[in-house]
Amino acid sequence: MLKIIDTIDGSGYPLGFCVQSEPTRSNLMKNLAGEDALVVECRAMGDHQKEAIVTEGANGSSWRMTSDEGPYLNGTDLAPFPLGFFNLGLQADLIGRIQAIATQRKIQITQLEVELDNAYSFSGSFFKGTGQGSADGVEIRIRITSNADADTIRSLIEAASNASPAIAALRTPLENTFAIYVNGLRREVIGMHACNAPDVVDPFKKYQALPVPNHQVPIRSDLIYKIPYEATEKMEVMPSSSEKLLLRIKGKSTLDTQQKEVTGQTWLERPVGSLFGFKSDEVSQTASQAPSGLAYLSAGIAFCYMTQLLRYAEYLKYKISDIRIVQINPFGLSGSLVGNDLQASAAPVQTHLFLNGQESDEVMQNLLTMGAKTCYLHAALGCSLEPQIRLWLNESPLDA
Repeated sequence: MLKIIDTIDGSGYPLGFCVQSEPTRSNLMKNLAGEDALVVECRAMGDHQKEAIVTEGANGSSWRMTSDEGPYLNGTDLAPFPLGFFNLGLQADLIGRIQAIATQRKIQITQLEVELDNAYSFSGSFFKGTGQGSADGVEIRIRITSNADADTIRSLIEAASNASPAIAALRTPLENTFAIYVNGLRREVIGMHACNAPDVVDPFKKYQALPVPNHQVPIRSDLIYKIPYEATEKMEVMPSSSEKLLLRIKGKSTLDTQQKEVTGQTWLERPVGSLFGFKSDEVSQTASQAPSGLAYLSAGIAFCYMTQLLRYAEYLKYKISDIRIVQINPFGLSGSLVGNDLQASAAPVQTHLFLNGQESDEVMQNLLTMGAKTCYLHAALGCSLEPQIRLWLNESPLDA
């Protein structure tokens, strides 16, 4: 049985805060050529509650984020669901690239809004071990108010989507790799792509205490927050049958030209879920004021995988006391803004899974494998998803 050390609401801290502030940012966030990786250190808190520390590159700041599940998975619904993090990350990263390229090209934008829908499905039986998660599509609707002409805006959006590492992760089929550590010892990975990288440090050994806000950075309650609303439909519980399950996640973000931040929302449309808000900093060239879209996206992948691990461990009553993940998310940029040829790339995600308990290596390996097969976001990264983009300029539709 999983040990419960603390809860999301037990500390009294906001759902997200800065753990370590650095005076600079990764080139990934500054739209400069180079390669870097975001690192997610994630732990299971108990039930479906999860916590992660996301570090934005080798010299970037670190952010604490929390995730939960809604009634459809019998969660406590205190923090955003994993797929919402991924949805928001895609929105924010794309908005940041649009803004950066527009500034370079001297295109004046007075209003920028992005709506983004993700579709996923689950086939087979979760409880029989035949379940398979799938990513079925991404639809993006972009609304821009500008005095630029239609061809200029079309060119801007094409360049921004090519410059977005988040979009590159969708377009590029990635063979993600895994490593597993059982009771402190690394074991062989069977049935999945094995990670050949050196051992990483177990977060349990790395951190001597639970994360607390950095005293040099103002604590903000609006980085990640739940938005009260009255649902028009009854929230559902995830079915246990072998019938195909469909999920649809929706999100909407705008660029605040005054505060230089992206303000976003995300929610689960099917099954009906709660509404959550985020702030993202896609503009700052030095110390960031909020997490980047890539940070939210990376956290979502780890949170989604952790959800599946927790579901299987609970259902099969595995004797596992602790689950932790170190996830490495490599991205790259080539070309330049000035040269109008900025091109993003994404490399396979490395997942290092730490398990403690009384089960055999075979059981632990099975947990790794089934978690990966049923994880919607590993499915999304493993295929090529070309976003369907629709564009409006000054409220008139364009063919993007």
